[in-house]
Amino acid sequence: MERNIVVAIDAMGGDNAPFEIVKGVVEAVKLYPVKVLLVGKEDIVNKELSSYSYEKESIDVINADEVIGTDEAPTEAIRKKKNSSMMVGLTLVKEKKASAFISAGSTGAIFVGGTVTVGRIKGIDRPALATCLPTLKGFSLLLDSGANVDCKPQYLEQFAKMGSVYAETVLGMKNPTVGLANIGVEKEKGNMLVKEVYEMLEKSDLNFIGNAEIVDIPSGVADIIVCDGFVGNTILKLSEGL
Repeated sequence: MERNIVVAIDAMGGDNAPFEIVKGVVEAVKLYPVKVLLVGKEDIVNKELSSYSYEKESIDVINADEVIGTDEAPTEAIRKKKNSSMMVGLTLVKEKKASAFISAGSTGAIFVGGTVTVGRIKGIDRPALATCLPTLKGFSLLLDSGANVDCKPQYLEQFAKMGSVYAETVLGMKNPTVGLANIGVEKEKGNMLVKEVYEMLEKSDLNFIGNAEIVDIPSGVADIIVCDGFVGNTILKLSEGL
């Protein structure tokens, strides 16, 4: 199997790491034509890999002596732990030795570390967290789901554009619809932020369908739901609780 795509994966992040992470990686390289750079404590990761049968050239282990815990302050952790599995993995992307980095570890640390180490796309002021919410039609992509609690109108416009590109190219949605999370469907509803964003999205080349009332999200009112991180995280946490 030809493996042209290289993906770095944090072997030490998340629950039951590295055991479940290694297990998932071994299953993945059998299914997909990817080369995986498994980043973590080399002796522990190699010991776990020895329990499996797989094409040896499909996985390389990259040593990283430190681990960022979920209970650590993200900014402080990425500054102090330069040799953590997360920071080493992000550096591989920065140096173009990997096309992507995946981690089940601290969300805050990967968000801050990705912004500082890899950087933002030109023209994007703030990166966003995106979550697939299940709906009666499949799922909707919610963003921002918690990264930026205070937003300017252009941030939400950028979230809508990034969400549309991701939904179309990665999730396979053709001309995905964009809804602006609001307390009502009428154009005049909402606070000053969403009113300004409505005007911006209405003039954009996106498939904007207008306001999306929160109650309609589970029915699949739009492929993409755009909001600030405070509203998005509230939607996400309520959905998780239900």
